[in-house]
Amino acid sequence: MVTMYGYPKCSTCVKAKKALENNGVEVDYKHIVDETPSAATIRELHQKSGEPLKKFFNTSGQSYRAAGLKDRLPDLSEEEQYALLASDGMLLKRPIVTDGTDVTLGFKEEMYQGKWY
Repeated sequence: MVTMYGYPKCSTCVKAKKALENNGVEVDYKHIVDETPSAATIRELHQKSGEPLKKFFNTSGQSYRAAGLKDRLPDLSEEEQYALLASDGMLLKRPIVTDGTDVTLGFKEEMYQGKWY
């Protein structure tokens, strides 16, 4: 079983969920806006992912652009970035998939193969 933070209208999230389920992986789906992870959860996901914190931001999203984060992000501390991500689920890159040990961001079939199935 994996936990997936996604957005129902996101075609990438739909593809990722379908790929997981088609390969026998049980998915605990969390709506990224209605069930936005806390700053502490985001910190934990970040640490387990091995990815730079910037990768957790949906840099092509409207919320990111509207907040002018391209210019502001380098001046924010990690704690401020975690708090910001927890304040608006639409700022988070999606889907985020975790089994409690590993974490992936986004969806690429080849990335999921071998990692989740």
